[in-house]
Amino acid sequence: MAKYLILIYGDEQKWAQATPQWHQENGERHRLFIAGAGAAVIAGNELEPTAKAITLRSNSAGRPQSTDGPFLETKEVVGGYYLLEAGDMDQAVVLAAQIPEASAPFSGVEIRAIPA
Repeated sequence: MAKYLILIYGDEQKWAQATPQWHQENGERHRLFIAGAGAAVIAGNELEPTAKAITLRSNSAGRPQSTDGPFLETKEVVGGYYLLEAGDMDQAVVLAAQIPEASAPFSGVEIRAIPA
């Protein structure tokens, strides 16, 4: 079995503006996904907002220097992830299609194979 990283992207402003009911219902959709996917889900979690991110980049002396915020400033950000195990990319696509953000109006998922 191969491993796949599923990155959950979305519009951070719209996530922040969503109602508490939407967040509760979306959490339940994730719990149902995890229950249905069973052992295929190795790990997964929501990430803190980008305002709490720290980025490290090399400074002019070649040393890591930290800055507040994400690596790139874009409208869509990584808001969560799953680490899945699947037989092949096709099976990973079938699993990832069940993640709520794969069909949400302001989100999406990206599937990345992890080399063995």
